Amino acid sequence: MKHLSDLRHFGLFNAKVPRFTSYPPANWFTEGISADHVRTWQSNAPKDAEISLYVHIPFCRRLCWFCACRTQGTRNAAPLAPYVDRVLREAADQRRGFINGVTPKRLHLGGGTPTILSASLLDRLLRGLDDIWGLSDLDEFSVEVDPTDVGPARLAMLKQQGLSRASLGIQDFDRQVQAAIGRTQSRDLTQSVVDDLRSLGVSSLNFDLLYGLPFQTPGTLAATLEAALAMQPGRIALFGYAHVPWMSKRQSLIPADALPKPEARLALFEQARKTLLGQGYVQIGIDHFARPEDALAHAFFDQRLKRSFQGYTDDAIGYLVGLGASAISTFPQGFAQNIPVTGKYATQIDAGVSAIWRGYALSEADRLKSNLVEQLMCYYVATLSDAQAAKPLIVKAMNQIAQDFDGAVTWDGRTLEIRRWAHPLVRLIAVQLVTPSTPLTAERTYSAAI
Repeated sequence: MKHLSDLRHFGLFNAKVPRFTSYPPANWFTEGISADHVRTWQSNAPKDAEISLYVHIPFCRRLCWFCACRTQGTRNAAPLAPYVDRVLREAADQRRGFINGVTPKRLHLGGGTPTILSASLLDRLLRGLDDIWGLSDLDEFSVEVDPTDVGPARLAMLKQQGLSRASLGIQDFDRQVQAAIGRTQSRDLTQSVVDDLRSLGVSSLNFDLLYGLPFQTPGTLAATLEAALAMQPGRIALFGYAHVPWMSKRQSLIPADALPKPEARLALFEQARKTLLGQGYVQIGIDHFARPEDALAHAFFDQRLKRSFQGYTDDAIGYLVGLGASAISTFPQGFAQNIPVTGKYATQIDAGVSAIWRGYALSEADRLKSNLVEQLMCYYVATLSDAQAAKPLIVKAMNQIAQDFDGAVTWDGRTLEIRRWAHPLVRLIAVQLVTPSTPLTAERTYSAAI
């Protein structure tokens, strides 16, 4: 691969850096942010502020070994109804904080497995959220769907409640790879769910695929891509598998010696990237691809692309209200995260106490750096605004990047651009904007090799 030695020289294959779904990264969050901070941030929102809502459903019928998300397994439905009721109680409490009114524009159910909820529970959750927040003006209602744990009744209920986009977890269709990651899911089953969604009129579909998995080869990845592309999704998120068993114990079940080496991992990504581009998809940032007619591609072309905890998005709303265990809320003033353990979350809600666990208050410097990181992560280029150019520390950091990555970037004192071959270095470059006095911990840092 051309420039492989250059990428190796710059440390791509041995560095551990954040994925920068936020800046500062989540491992900067502290318990110094409390419910009082959040109440102040909510009360300062303008009249009828547009907001996005995110509901985290942490439960899964099975725990896939590759997953490092905040989830827990359940063999029965016993914990589901009480959890929905607690989320609705938290939703009502959060809504009271917005004293100037709100206008929800987006709703996303994530997990875990949101479709583990029965049709009646989904109906209870969505009607309850509508009663509390008022969902009549939603521009988008999206749900993460596990094709192995959903059925026509649940899909019909979601559509009845306004479902407009579904994100289907696939990961890989190869049987050996599936066995090694604890996720069995046939192509036929996935196709059936896709057909059911389209028959209901849900045409906006996202697929989640993984590369860098055990036993994955160029041949198996090509077959998975062929099968996925035959279903014609509007978007594909091509995530690199992060093997972090110290964070997610279930990953210890995955045979580490069967994982591709960093150079092979990069080659898999490049193979998939070329395949998707050849099929007319537009590359969005480091790991998303979209059809040109998709809203995400429009945002990319119009320079409106954003990066958030959900990855790349066309959602530019400044208020994201997270509900449920481990959910993260975003405000112009900072971030707030709920308690991640469902039992402790339940205890707090049952006691009538806020579930806020930790967060981060943004400084002016954080906002300026966040903008630069987002520019780099979205477009591989960052141009200093007047406010950013007036900050000596930011200019110094940009100069240092230009020096440390000489040949991989261009820098004219105002605009830093990463050369095409050096795009895989973007997270290594972005991390140099992190305040040197605030070290990055192992939590939420991943291999830099895409």
